[in-house]
Order: sequence, then C-alpha cells, then structure tokens
Amino acid sequence: MGADPLVLQDVEKNYGGLRPLRVRELRASAGRATMLIGFDRPAAEVFVNLITGAALPDTGEIASLGRATHAIADSDDWLSFVEQFGIVSDRIVLLEAMTVAQNLALSFDLALDPIPAQVLARVTALAAEVGIGAPALASRMADAAPLLRSRVYLARALALDPAILVLEHPTANLAPDAAMAFAGVVRSVTAARALTTVGLLMDEKFAKATGGRLLFWQPATGELREKSALRFW
Repeated sequence: MGADPLVLQDVEKNYGGLRPLRVRELRASAGRATMLIGFDRPAAEVFVNLITGAALPDTGEIASLGRATHAIADSDDWLSFVEQFGIVSDRIVLLEAMTVAQNLALSFDLALDPIPAQVLARVTALAAEVGIGAPALASRMADAAPLLRSRVYLARALALDPAILVLEHPTANLAPDAAMAFAGVVRSVTAARALTTVGLLMDEKFAKATGGRLLFWQPATGELREKSALRFW
C-alpha cells in the first residue's frame, strides 16, 4: 500500500452512526500535516481507533507506519504499536487536583510528589516546547484555562516522541483567538520535529493556520477532496 506513514484504501466501518464511516483513499505524507475537515466527534473517534489498530475496518485496508493493522497479533503487540501515536484529544484524562507539571510528569514516571529531578527536567523542556511557562507548571489543572489545557494535551501527546501526531477536534473547547494561538503552537512544533500529523476536525480556519494540507471529507462517499464541497446528507 505504499511507503506513506498512513494509508487507507476503500475503508468502511459501521459504528451506529447515520451511515458507516467511509474513507475512499487517504495517503498522509511523512513529515507533513494533513488536515481532514468534516469529521464530527463520533466519526473522528472511530477513525482514531481504526488507524491505531484498536478497531478493524469492516472492509478495506489500513496501513499505519508501514504495517497493516489487521496483522497486529495480540494485545502486547498492539500496546507496542499504539505507543507510536501521540493523540491530542479531550478524551485523554487529566488529573484535575494535580499540577500541570505533575500531569506532564505522568508520561515519564508515577512518582509525582515530589517529581524526581531528572523527570522534572524533561517536563520543563517539554512544557517550553509547547509554550507552557514555569508559573503555569505550578498551577492546578482544575484552574487551567482552555488554551493551557490544550497545550497540556499536546505536550502529553509529544512526550514519548510519537511517529504520528493525531489532532482529534483540537479546538472544540477553544475560543477563536485561542484556537489561532494553538494553531501556531502546533505549526511550530510539528515543523521543528518534522512530525507526520493528521487532524480530524470541523474548524477550517485552524486547519489552514497549521500550514498543513487541507482535505475535505465527504461522509456519504468517503472521498477526500482538496476543495470544500461538503455534504452531510
């Protein structure tokens, strides 16, 4: 199915929606951002499950990182495979009573009070990469503004150096100005890392601001087009 990090061909998956999830053909290029516009939240979740091998398509083929997802042998194999994905999603659980630093440290160690010095160094570097300053690291997660929470989700997704970054409705809880600020962070981080990135969203302005390739998804047919002609019926 080719050398692209993510390839979907004639994929269909029933999931209890108005219609099955369909993707006629998608090839996400290495080191680039591909923004898929038109996915609602349920469809985006199913898509993430499919490309990470958590679910298999009813028909069609998916190859992630050069490997067919149907070839994943068992749970241990899958756990090793899924670690290569960094997922930015508000479905990721944050510990509200703990600090921002502790939430980031969870990616590296379960010792959080205090955070070990070597882990704190990694947390500080990761936070700086996504624009989280030292004062914010000491704040409680429960008190974090939406943009800070988005930065934490991004930092958590980047912590283990993923091969593919997935943005699942990254602006769902952000005001327009915060969404544009977050797009700038995503753009700079993914460019610096030359990171293969896939966005699943409805926010065309954010998608454009990331500098990625824009593809508009047609739910009825599964086609992905360079220009918008979205039809949801």
